[in-house]
Amino acid sequence: MTKVVVTGGSGKAGRIVVRDLLAHGHEVRNVDRVPPPESNGHDAQAVFLPAELTDLGQTLEALDGAEVVVHLAAIPSPAHGTPEVVFRNNVMSTYTVFAAARRLNLERVVSASSETTIGLPFDEPPAYLPVDEEHVRLESSYALSKITGEEMARHFSRWTGTTFIGLRFSNVLVREDYRRFPEYWDDPLARKWNLWSYVDESHVAESVRRSLDADVQGAESFIIAAPDTVMQRPSRELMHEIFPGISVPDDLPEYGSLLSSEKARRMLGYDPRWSWRELFQSAG
Repeated sequence: MTKVVVTGGSGKAGRIVVRDLLAHGHEVRNVDRVPPPESNGHDAQAVFLPAELTDLGQTLEALDGAEVVVHLAAIPSPAHGTPEVVFRNNVMSTYTVFAAARRLNLERVVSASSETTIGLPFDEPPAYLPVDEEHVRLESSYALSKITGEEMARHFSRWTGTTFIGLRFSNVLVREDYRRFPEYWDDPLARKWNLWSYVDESHVAESVRRSLDADVQGAESFIIAAPDTVMQRPSRELMHEIFPGISVPDDLPEYGSLLSSEKARRMLGYDPRWSWRELFQSAG
């Protein structure tokens, strides 16, 4: 059992992670500005502690006694605030969490980065496929805030020896979100903004859980995506139509994701097998 603080544990990804960590026997404290929605009676609830994570004093109190922090608290997208507010909140809260982890000698920090760091909304075609962690192209203050967090992690790790793992999540979806998928299938432009990618709630939970004890040193960032796209059309066909001229690898699976999670597979043991296609097959 590991004592884990999950910041932003009341949010969409946070609730997924808290539930999964509790189910695997960890002691979890949810630190957020607001409490989680009421339980449906089936989900175990973590201890909740309200805190303003841009304040170092409150953050130190919130992380005290933990062994690991999973930092998910943030303004969740460029659309959720003005550029300066998004950048200031996300960078400052990440700094205070990292600084508190340093002062409290936490063993490991796992934090949410973002697929936006790789070029979203892809108004300009990707330079190569599949897109991996080296494909950094920032198009928003939100993306800038996330890459700043990754850079901070490198220096905090150098100063302390603590392991910092940044998870560049694709578009996080829970099971009820898949009902909208038929809306996308006739219009490839509707989801080209992230190359038709997604990450299921089960994949998010797995990636965080594996990050807790993966044999990783220093500071590393990982793309976390599902193994397939949201579309019923082959990935190669989508690329040829929307981004002609970009070479598609010969070994890309028919519906394979155009975001590479290979580094996460290799270093974290991330092995996402579930696909939304299973829901539609069972419904049929």
